[in-house]
Amino acid sequence: MPGLYIHVPFCARKCAYCDFYSLPLADQPDAVAGAAIARYLDALERELRGLPAGFVPDTVYVGGGTPTVLPAESLTRLLDLVHRRFRLPADGEWSCEANPGTVTAEKAARLRAGGVNRVSLGVQSLDDRNLAALGRSHTARQAAESYQALRAAGFDNLGVDLMYGLPGVPRAGLAQDLEELLRWQPEHVSVYALSFEAGTPLAARRAHGAVAEVADDEQAEQYHLIRRRLGAAGYEQYEISNFARPGRACRHNLNYWAGGDYFGCGPAAHSHGQGRRSANLSDLEAYAASLAEGRSSCAFEEILGAEAKARETLILNLRRTAGVEEDEFRRQTGFDVQALGGGALARALALGLLEREGRRLRLTAAGLFVSDAVFAELV
Repeated sequence: MPGLYIHVPFCARKCAYCDFYSLPLADQPDAVAGAAIARYLDALERELRGLPAGFVPDTVYVGGGTPTVLPAESLTRLLDLVHRRFRLPADGEWSCEANPGTVTAEKAARLRAGGVNRVSLGVQSLDDRNLAALGRSHTARQAAESYQALRAAGFDNLGVDLMYGLPGVPRAGLAQDLEELLRWQPEHVSVYALSFEAGTPLAARRAHGAVAEVADDEQAEQYHLIRRRLGAAGYEQYEISNFARPGRACRHNLNYWAGGDYFGCGPAAHSHGQGRRSANLSDLEAYAASLAEGRSSCAFEEILGAEAKARETLILNLRRTAGVEEDEFRRQTGFDVQALGGGALARALALGLLEREGRRLRLTAAGLFVSDAVFAELV
């Protein structure tokens, strides 16, 4: 199930916690922003033309940045570029990320007409004070209006993102956000703990003592509160941070976690295929210039050895709540899970962070929250 990821390197404003590559447009003159968007789309067209002739994606994911910050005409051009290059399967999944405040009725309609059949809306919180602290450029009201605009455009597969572990926000505040989102009845919910990434304004505020991270124990309580409430509402947890109505899991991301192949296009986009990993230049001007001059836009490439690839596949598989089936893993990688995991696997099992049911290995409820520590041991 090959996938295609397209990175849109623009946003309205940079959020306080974000370390993804993106260019804020809010403070740019229209002419400057328009020229940058045109350069990006011209370069993207060249990169898409250069993909292997036999490649046909089963899933497409347009992310960013904020794809919906593009003007309606530019958004339509982006969708047309994909259609002109590929004949997508009738049952394919085409996702697009969107941020509240950038979704208009016209853009929602253009997404739907352009072939997008799944939208992920970055709500994060429904408290304006929390949104301001995060540096988000939208309000709670705009989040609800954006969601309604997408429904009105005919989307029947909508996801929402929610953050937890926000400084100064009690568990009751998180629960209130969660209850409001459940009233919207999205098909998919993604939940993420706020992280303090190096070089971000949020990390700088922490360094100056203006803000402190929520204690691990409290974050764990919040995470498990979300798990219980979403489970009671009929959502199935299929990955560490992702919950969906039956049959509504994101197929594109499932391909990532299965160790599948995908091409990434756009500045800073990553690709993976048959043990080869690569990443594009994380600079729009350099990316566009390379493609205009007929050069590769690749900034990094790595060929994984068989064992390293097997370890990566094991970790990716364990992100899914279904875990890894040991016989299937051996067929896929040529390696035995027990031999590969060694002492680290035994310790995680003894600590109750992993469990085995027959020939299937998976994270326990306790292991889901500390998965990064488990994976670090397995690497």
